[in-house]
Amino acid sequence: RRYDRKQHVCLLQARCCISSLNTMVNWPKELKSFCKNEKCKNHQKWKITQYKSGKASNFAQGKRRYDRKQQGFGGQTKPVFHKKAKVTKKITLRMKCQKCSFIQLRTIGRCKVFQLGQEKKAKGGPVY
Repeated sequence: RRYDRKQHVCLLQARCCISSLNTMVNWPKELKSFCKNEKCKNHQKWKITQYKSGKASNFAQGKRRYDRKQQGFGGQTKPVFHKKAKVTKKITLRMKCQKCSFIQLRTIGRCKVFQLGQEKKAKGGPVY
């Protein structure tokens, strides 16, 4: 059989995706990382929070268009999505530099449980 590089790469990526879905991720509330802002340009302390999207605006063009199309007779005009396949959401961290207040977002991927600033549990209990 002929070696197909594309298929091989796809198989490798699929295997990585399956193994990379962690059940629980623990992330510190504060860490030291490089700040690329013009004021800093070196490693600084960052404060970390979980990113949450803001409230959707009623005046965005898509929402106005949708509302206009919906009014009157005729029922639902646009398709409503029902085939939900994903079990988890991608976690995005909001990092804020403590020196210059520069904010950057970092996506860490999918996980079932995400904790921020929890103590790491030692493997095994205390030995008496």
